[in-house]
Amino acid sequence: MAVDELQAIIQRCQILEEADFKGEDFNLFQVAGQKCLEDGYAAQLLEVIKNEKNKVIVKNMGWNLVSPLVRCIFIYKQEDDKREHCLKILDQLAQLCNPKELFLSLLEQIEQTSGEQVCQTVMLLLQPLQTVLLKLQNKKAYSVGLSLAMIMNQLTPLPVPYTKQQIQEDKLGLCQCCNAVVDFAKPFVNEVVNMEKSSECNDMELKEELLKFCMKSLKYPLLTAQLEQLEGIEEHPFRHFATEIVDILWDIRELIPLMFLHRKGKSPHWENQEFADIEQKNSADSLACLSYLMFVQHFGIDCFPVVFSPSYLLQCNMMHIEVLLKRTEESMLSKGLDLFESCLLRMEDNSLLHQYLELRDFINVPQDLVKVMTLCPIEHLRKKSLNILQLFIDKFDAEGKYTLFRCLLKTSNHAGVEGYIIKNIKDQVHLSLTKACDNIWFTGHHLISLLDLVLLLPEGAETDLLQNSDRIMASLNLLRYLVIKDCESDNQTGVWTALAKIEQNFLKPLHVGLNMSKAHYEAEIKNKKENRREAHSSNTVCSVTVSGEKMPAMTTEMQLQVLHSALFTFDLIESVLARVEELIEVKIKAVMDEN
Repeated sequence: MAVDELQAIIQRCQILEEADFKGEDFNLFQVAGQKCLEDGYAAQLLEVIKNEKNKVIVKNMGWNLVSPLVRCIFIYKQEDDKREHCLKILDQLAQLCNPKELFLSLLEQIEQTSGEQVCQTVMLLLQPLQTVLLKLQNKKAYSVGLSLAMIMNQLTPLPVPYTKQQIQEDKLGLCQCCNAVVDFAKPFVNEVVNMEKSSECNDMELKEELLKFCMKSLKYPLLTAQLEQLEGIEEHPFRHFATEIVDILWDIRELIPLMFLHRKGKSPHWENQEFADIEQKNSADSLACLSYLMFVQHFGIDCFPVVFSPSYLLQCNMMHIEVLLKRTEESMLSKGLDLFESCLLRMEDNSLLHQYLELRDFINVPQDLVKVMTLCPIEHLRKKSLNILQLFIDKFDAEGKYTLFRCLLKTSNHAGVEGYIIKNIKDQVHLSLTKACDNIWFTGHHLISLLDLVLLLPEGAETDLLQNSDRIMASLNLLRYLVIKDCESDNQTGVWTALAKIEQNFLKPLHVGLNMSKAHYEAEIKNKKENRREAHSSNTVCSVTVSGEKMPAMTTEMQLQVLHSALFTFDLIESVLARVEELIEVKIKAVMDEN
């Protein structure tokens, strides 16, 4: 019945001129063709389309069959003959239909797909879409760009497989689809390569569209993807995709300009500032990913000039490192840390000039690194960021280290980080006192200026000593070292000249603070013990809230344990403080005896 209806419409249209086709004819052809597909007559429909007498009809009306064809292909099983007939019909339509009309129909079908069928639909329609685009004469570059943009927009909401198991399973088909899209783009890349010397506007437009595709691909999926070589996966799909994207950039002669010029002059002009900000952010993400691919994974590194110094490469990459370290996703943070580490490992210790710290990125990046160290919930990234901070410190010359220490002491707002920096200051002072060469930055008045930031309590005697214990212990250890190593007669460090100020700003307030804190915690312990006796049970609990999240309830015994731990910390600080004061007294007495 359905085939008879189609044949009747075909016979009626065969006697008409192409210009005489009406809207009603298009609708009847679509309905009849759809009914043939749905009733299982795909083989008969294929014969109708292949019939040379129906060539004009198919050319003008065949594009209407794309939507029902796609639906039927997904309904039929892989080994079903009807599915194979539907695929052949799609191939015939790509060869016979009006390219413009079929292009719009294919694009509409991709746009309308969603969820789990996105990758399947895209992979199904890539070949006919490529065939149609290669046949287009007008607005070819625009059409290629529109196709690639539509495909990437549909893929972007899909989650990127990250673990080895997810990559192997590839449930939604994203890994396979991304590489299929690259194959789809290759003929157009070849066109640009072959016509590179031509000044034809259309070819420059095609190059721009391919560049946009590469930039989108760098942001998604490559920025999110796990790109380390995984054991058990012979050909990592995202590594293959990354290689192809870098190769396209090289072929269209945009790889090296992107690495250095950052395309500041080629951004589209947006009247709406919000759109301009989004475009700038997307571009920054893509360029950061490209730098990671080049300098960490070494994709395209053979194309990269070898004339640049390691410090210049670090300077070029600092803006990309900053972009990645500001993200919270593990995949992006780890890429930022890997890129930073890779750049630093190329350099000799003490080779990075202090003038680099005049650049904004060289101040911002270590501050972002501190945030990763202190706020990131992923332990291995916290540990890695600490190692990289030390690596960064080691690369600077003496003045650079001095300037960086001052900056981090003022901006970190974290006692643990401040304690770590103070330990580094102690190490630098030790090198200055033991090496033959004189280091003015960690002796004399420069060091005293630095000690003004170190040897003080942020809020005087009322400082929370428990919260600041790491910083206080590091400060006391530094002061103890200075007193032991530097004789008052030599006074290389200047600490003996500043002793009165140190006692006033640090030692005395610390004494008062310790007495207040110990008295407070001892009183708390006494109260807890009394309350425990009065309570019906020793399992009385209290709730603790940290960063808005309720922590597991604490019993009275647990609370007492915490309070005793605090008292132990105060005792430790007090013992080191007593030792420092004892050393100062002994040294002063020895000098007085000599006099």
